[in-house]
Amino acid sequence: MPLDPDNSPPPPPHRDWFFPPAPPFLPSSSSSRTLSHRTPFPSTSRSYKPYSLADRRPPPTPRSRSRSPHPSPEQPSPPPPSAPRRRDPRYAGVRRGDARTPPTAAAPAAAPPVPERKSPPASAATLRWSGLVSAAAILLCFASLLRTNFSLHDQVHHLRGQLAAATAKLQSCIVVMDSSLDMSGMFSYQSDDDSSVPSRSLKNFSLLLSLSALYVPIVILKYIDLLSKLRRPQDSEEVAINKRLAYRVDIFLSLHPYAKPLVLLVATLLLIGLGGLALYGVTEDSLPDCLWLSWTFVADAGNHANAEGFGPKLVSVSISIGGMLIFAMMLGLVTDSISEKFDSLRKGRSEVIEQSHTLILGWSDKLGSLLNQISIANESLGGGTIVVMAERDKEEMEADIAKMEFDLKGTAVICRSGSPLILADLKKVSVSKARAIVVLAVEGNADQSDARALRIVLSLTGVKEGLRGHIVVELSDLDNEVLVKLVGGDLVETVVAHDVIGRLMIQCARQPGLAQIWEDILGFENCEFYIKRWPQLVGMQFEDVLISFPDAVPCGVKMAAYGGKIILNPDDCYVMQEGDEVLVIAEDDDTYAPAPLPKVKEAVYIDIVRHERYPQKILLCGMRRDIDDMIVVLDAFLAPGSELWMFNDVPEIDRERKLIEGGLDFSRLENITLVHREGNAVIRRHLESLPLESFDSILILADESVEDSAIQADSRSLATLLLIRDIQAKRLPYKEAFRGGSFSEGSWMGDMLQASDKSVIISEILDPRTKNLLAMSKISDYVLSNELVSMALAMVAEDRQINYVLEELFAEEGNELQIRQSELYLREDEELNFFEVMLRARQRKEVVIGYRLKDAERAIINPPDKVSRRRWSRKDVFVAIAEKE
Repeated sequence: MPLDPDNSPPPPPHRDWFFPPAPPFLPSSSSSRTLSHRTPFPSTSRSYKPYSLADRRPPPTPRSRSRSPHPSPEQPSPPPPSAPRRRDPRYAGVRRGDARTPPTAAAPAAAPPVPERKSPPASAATLRWSGLVSAAAILLCFASLLRTNFSLHDQVHHLRGQLAAATAKLQSCIVVMDSSLDMSGMFSYQSDDDSSVPSRSLKNFSLLLSLSALYVPIVILKYIDLLSKLRRPQDSEEVAINKRLAYRVDIFLSLHPYAKPLVLLVATLLLIGLGGLALYGVTEDSLPDCLWLSWTFVADAGNHANAEGFGPKLVSVSISIGGMLIFAMMLGLVTDSISEKFDSLRKGRSEVIEQSHTLILGWSDKLGSLLNQISIANESLGGGTIVVMAERDKEEMEADIAKMEFDLKGTAVICRSGSPLILADLKKVSVSKARAIVVLAVEGNADQSDARALRIVLSLTGVKEGLRGHIVVELSDLDNEVLVKLVGGDLVETVVAHDVIGRLMIQCARQPGLAQIWEDILGFENCEFYIKRWPQLVGMQFEDVLISFPDAVPCGVKMAAYGGKIILNPDDCYVMQEGDEVLVIAEDDDTYAPAPLPKVKEAVYIDIVRHERYPQKILLCGMRRDIDDMIVVLDAFLAPGSELWMFNDVPEIDRERKLIEGGLDFSRLENITLVHREGNAVIRRHLESLPLESFDSILILADESVEDSAIQADSRSLATLLLIRDIQAKRLPYKEAFRGGSFSEGSWMGDMLQASDKSVIISEILDPRTKNLLAMSKISDYVLSNELVSMALAMVAEDRQINYVLEELFAEEGNELQIRQSELYLREDEELNFFEVMLRARQRKEVVIGYRLKDAERAIINPPDKVSRRRWSRKDVFVAIAEKE
């Protein structure tokens, strides 16, 4: 049957209600009570003292009240008659003193009036100290209440355990029927009770330690500035301690890349440690179990739902809230890191890990053609890598490249945002491992563009790792070429865009068919220049080397004995030496190889007298920066008695002054006469004042007044072209008799000169898009644009030796591309193969590289079939490399 029946009386209203009444079967003699002389259950240490009339203090002043001591249950005293009936003093709280005035106290005598004085206002330090004291008092009260609550909870828990142990012992006594109690069990219980005292002290200490570690730093950080102000003089300008601490933390977080994860890790460990200590103070679990439980609360906020009791619930909720904050911080940190990484990739700030790639520095309208040409050159290698770095957003560059309508043919284009003037950005694109570096000129002022290119070359030469490849620099003014080569040394190859276009326009003005020839040679789409060494050709004469390549046309030799100098159109008797390389025109660098010598007819010498050169009349519309150089080149190329008309809106006096300042000496002009006309090339009445129908060639130049904007310059050139065509159509409605010249009537070049009864018009276009528009509309005979400059840059980037070849072909002296009539090499209806035509041309010390038939639209450079004979016509023409006449 149960030991504690339900009909037991209720516990008395005193503190000994814990002790269970003795069972009826136990003896109630006094001897049994003397077995245990100590009190088996600890009682509260709080003592109470009853109120008494003698202990009443005088009534407090209105500013402060005093608290009376706690009443004691041992000495109860009845309350005063005037007071209401109080509760049992054992459960009485803190009593306040009676503030009523005793009836016997007499009113004080009226004091004489004293003038009222204003008390000085409390200082800020006093207010802060009062706030500090209040916060400390609140903290201590909260800690005391929390400790008392936890202590009472633990006492109840221990009392329940002791009650269960006592019941079990009583049951054992009934079974044994022994009149004496089990003393060993009592002593064992006493030892357990004694051991729980230090364990409880340790738990209380851990709880206080966790609370102190949590709140003390907050209080110190809040009031440390007040302490520093009290210690330093009032006129001192020393920075507050909290600001210095905040600054140090800010510097630490900004300078060290792993500072934020480290702070998050420390905060997590502190939360787990403090939470484990707090749990250890309010629960009966061991410290390792409490630390593990604290980690589970941090990792998963829902684990605290199983906590029992006010203390464990409060601590577990606090740990869970801290865990949510830690998780939010971690989530924000991870999100920021991922966003920063994607932002870095989007803006092109990541490093390029490439080698043997082509690096392009800068952005201009030539970039599209340059990428296209390099992609075609890399097609034989299975594709390559091109890295573009410019001071633009990476997404914008990629979007603009995607809009370009050409196939990259397996070549990868990587864009990076950065400045070529910063070494860190140059290292970011692996500049030291690039096989070629192309520096593009920027749009705008020519001198500023060249100055920027010079600074980029200085930055490139300052790379510590050195450069594996060469530097190709696009310049805008020929006068700055010497300075750039002086800074870059042997690493630099220069291409002056303005000079290249100007010389091409002059060559096309003399021989209009050369425009299409240069487009085929400069670009990688057809045939281009290659230099390679062939040991099997050592000891052969150049005349035999010329016909040793069925898939290429040799046109020069790189002589090892002369320091690698390239000689175009060498003598037939030159013998190939060890280390010499052959310059050829071929479709690709892996499509040609020497073969056994073919069987050809013996070259029959044909002595045909050339036609005498006739004076020409050329019109220059517009004003260029380097027009003085163009005048010098035209004077060297044209026949004596030629006229050069200059038509622009610059006054004649200023025009002559600019030419003289540019270095032109009028007295040294031998073959041409300058004719100045002033007017605007986009005004019709000004153009109608010129004899447009009498010019052999008309060159429409990009005027220097609008050269900073390619769109404006092209719009002006297009307007001039349309006006000239309309004026010519009205002045020459019918075809006039063909005027004698250096070309036979009905030939390809003769038809060009008399096409549509108009002069040959060559337009300079800066934007390749405008060039495509003019090519489709067919309103201009030839258009020379910056696309040719891009082709030249691509060729020099692939092989820097080609730059020497181009420089000689563009120069006033040496060899050049020329268009020759077929009658110079063969007779009418004579059957010869291309190898035999080449040998015939060697009699005139010329290298034939192609031909154009009378009915064909384009010339054929490096014909694929060189051994098949065919019947040639007098209207056929050949393209040759010959010395300038």
